[in-house]
Amino acid sequence: MANSLLEEEAPAEPPVFVPLELPSGVPGIEIGATASEEAAPPPPPPPPEPDVKPESEVVVAEPTLPAAWEAKEIRGIYLSRYQVTNNASEKVIRDRVRYYKSQGFNTIIHGVWGNGCTMYRSEVMQATLGYNSCPNLFQDQWLDWMLDEADKQGMQIHAYFEKGIKLDKNSPIFELAQTKGWFVPGIDKTYPGVDHYILDVENPEVAKYFKEISAEFVSRYPTVDAVQWDDYVGYHDELPGSEDRTPQLTKFMLDIRAAVSKANPAVSFDVCHHNPYWGKRYFDADWANWQVDRAFIQVYNDNNFDVEMDYVQQHNGIAISDAQFARLETLANNPNVKSVLLFPASGNPEDTAARFKAFWANASGVE
Repeated sequence: MANSLLEEEAPAEPPVFVPLELPSGVPGIEIGATASEEAAPPPPPPPPEPDVKPESEVVVAEPTLPAAWEAKEIRGIYLSRYQVTNNASEKVIRDRVRYYKSQGFNTIIHGVWGNGCTMYRSEVMQATLGYNSCPNLFQDQWLDWMLDEADKQGMQIHAYFEKGIKLDKNSPIFELAQTKGWFVPGIDKTYPGVDHYILDVENPEVAKYFKEISAEFVSRYPTVDAVQWDDYVGYHDELPGSEDRTPQLTKFMLDIRAAVSKANPAVSFDVCHHNPYWGKRYFDADWANWQVDRAFIQVYNDNNFDVEMDYVQQHNGIAISDAQFARLETLANNPNVKSVLLFPASGNPEDTAARFKAFWANASGVE
């Protein structure tokens, strides 16, 4: 998942778990039987239905966690778009939603885009670039299943546009974008180990592509609760030249925001970024003027935690990594921290969620 900690290398694909299927055949009259043949006796009446809800209707109980934590508006966990690759089945998707609820989360922030391509079949991408999605194997209905199950469980799904306006050389559209002249000069080396190439938001084709993708997504998935962009929307100040792209980036994001609002006024338009001073000063990302509905402050650098808390309390919440569990009690007990988003720096969100629940059990002395 795109973030301020991890490289954007695709993790190893998880093994495929395929649920067993029941036989499709049902008993019936044999074709070709004659009238002289003795009719088969009628089948016995079916047994009474057990007083148990089908699995698809089960509502998972939330764990007992501190009241201060449960009072947070959003208790979210990030899941990379890679979580639905390898053709994750409907059962896997639905079980996953239930699992995160059982660990104490009420929101899943899930990747739906990254490296310039969508994790759904996109008519806009097909018309613009000749591909209709990222090349990863995924079930077309994965997000429909997730949204449906989240609704049943009383949870929210926030669509996460990973990597924003940055591509690496593994992007399926890298060469095409290079041919079209879509990149600004230079290589972004903000994150060690991964060279990123940043799209030029002043390019009319780039601006049109992002605006249409955003509107298409919230129209196709009208029940999604929010869309979220992060610090990969920005131009690092160490790029060649001294050009200030702040006005152009602000216009770009305002246009996307307008397109989303027009297509689906109910969806929240959010960012999870550096604090507003840092974002504007070092990344040309003046997100305070992007007309966002909610802003969450990334505080993955624990050395700056106390300083960043001033910004966190002025906005809608904080994003921390699973290397910062020691901060959880402080955040939970601070009523001015409205929401907490947890990023699995380990790359294993299920393990992060299990350790999160165990942390609270240990903190409260519950065996």
